Amino acid sequence: MRKCGDALLEARFGQPFRNVERSGRYPLVASTVFLTTNMPTVYVTRTVRFNAAHRLHNPNKSDEWNRQTFGKCNNPNWHGHNFTLDVTVAGEPNPDTGFVIDLAELKRIIEEKIVSKVDHANLNLDVDFLQGIMPSTENFAIAVWKELEHALPAGRLHTVRIRETENNVVEYRGE
Repeated sequence: MRKCGDALLEARFGQPFRNVERSGRYPLVASTVFLTTNMPTVYVTRTVRFNAAHRLHNPNKSDEWNRQTFGKCNNPNWHGHNFTLDVTVAGEPNPDTGFVIDLAELKRIIEEKIVSKVDHANLNLDVDFLQGIMPSTENFAIAVWKELEHALPAGRLHTVRIRETENNVVEYRGE
């Protein structure tokens, strides 16, 4: 038998409320005190592509060490990649829109904060948020995270994944 508080509980927790122990004197106390819910977490990913050049070179090491360590990636005249960047945002869907984050807004933020700065750029020389950082794909992923982390209007940044080549992928989760 439904009690008047069931409709309120159902509206609050989004599921039918049945078989709840009630004491005669305090019909909702037992149901609300022991109620737990698992709000759904959804992961939304936006993918962008761009081209950029970089050189892996540690100026604190010898040229021979750099050649041995980085191989072709140490080319003094740079080398380039067709990068793919996946940005994943986690959160609960907004009850009004059903969105964790508006994908058009996420696209705008990624374009403004990242792609506009790195596309057809030299990661070593041209990108403000990579200045003084060895632009390995690992460091690049961390730097992208730092640029996006506080720029999201909804959800929380979950993963930055950069595909440097068909076979090389780096993933960073803010850890």
